[in-house]
Amino acid sequence: MRILRSLLRTVGRTPTTAAMPVRMRRWNDRRLPGDGLRLLVCRYRPRGVRKEDETWDEWDPDLGPSRELHADAYGKHGDPISWAEYRKRYLNEIAAQRPRIEELASRVRAGETVTLLCSNSCVDDERCHRSLLRALIEKAVAP
Repeated sequence: MRILRSLLRTVGRTPTTAAMPVRMRRWNDRRLPGDGLRLLVCRYRPRGVRKEDETWDEWDPDLGPSRELHADAYGKHGDPISWAEYRKRYLNEIAAQRPRIEELASRVRAGETVTLLCSNSCVDDERCHRSLLRALIEKAVAP
């Protein structure tokens, strides 16, 4: 519980150090020079996208919010939950993915850029799980 409280205090804040090579884009944004590893971090794979049309290098659905959290965020079972509630629940869920976060952090430490991709319907980068995941990766990179 202490770890979760620590994450809630630090994750999602604007970093004060130099920008890390962790980028955020939507899955259908064109690849840009320097994107490095384009990692799709959605629970759901985009519909109707043929294998040859994929814009990502890897897909890790376990880094996306659970189906239940996704449904609650979009109000599928009542009113949509608040960003504070979403943030708390996502950070609780993602704690089980610590080894994967450490793996991504080691890639960043080695100089690789990681671009986190999400749905094209996610229009507010700062209220997307990608911003929370990026902060966790950057925190793991920091000394």
